Amino acid sequence: MKRFLPPFKKHPTVSVLRLQGTIAASSRRGMLNDAALGGMIERAFRKGKPRAVALILNSPGGSPAQSSLIASRIRRLAEEKDIPVYAFVEDVAASGGYWLATAADEIYVDATSIVGSIGVISAGFGFQDLIARHGIERRVHTSGTSKSKLDPFQPEKPEDLVSLAKWQDQLHQTFIEQVKSRRGNKLSDDPDLFTGEIWIGAHAVEQGLVDGIAHLEPKMKELFGDDVRLRRYGVQRSLFQRLSGSMFGAMMHEVEERAQWARYGL
Repeated sequence: MKRFLPPFKKHPTVSVLRLQGTIAASSRRGMLNDAALGGMIERAFRKGKPRAVALILNSPGGSPAQSSLIASRIRRLAEEKDIPVYAFVEDVAASGGYWLATAADEIYVDATSIVGSIGVISAGFGFQDLIARHGIERRVHTSGTSKSKLDPFQPEKPEDLVSLAKWQDQLHQTFIEQVKSRRGNKLSDDPDLFTGEIWIGAHAVEQGLVDGIAHLEPKMKELFGDDVRLRRYGVQRSLFQRLSGSMFGAMMHEVEERAQWARYGL
């Protein structure tokens, strides 16, 4: 009977991962980190023998460590499975968001996408005047002169700022090395490339930070044919993860997240 059955045509498949949100080691919904994304990334590379993996990126950045862990996992699986990776930027892939983009073999943007911001930023709050106004005394006891650096409940110390600048320089150099290792001779020699500057659309193409202006579905059809199937993956979180966290902590996370997006007018 087999000879009378029509031949089965297998459509090419591309796994699609949406990476949207700020990057932080937090279980709050909407945060990108390796623990939350690991299972989804693994499934995208291993399920159904995909021809490629596509990343949809929309992130203003965040934790350097989590950016590195996520990008490293993507690269490790891409090389293990010999699967090409394509990134498509929506509103923004800046700072750590651009770090994630460098995990791809090719990066594409919209004409209005914001990319770049290859630098390091540290932001926080100073509460020393607030607690003093309410008669609260801060008591800190340490063993070691460096254990209480950058305490938000104490005035800033010049020596702490020197240490912070040193740490930021080290992280910045690691970020630069990541971009150079992935983009290579595609990069321009613009002196502003690694200063934290941002570029939009075609200007990002000129700088070599991205490969062109293109959108997910048309590009995948161009590369793999009109019958390509897009298999989309999303993050699954438990009820506990969605409900965990104090009200104050959630509020502070929301303020910080909004500040990240606001830097790019979003």
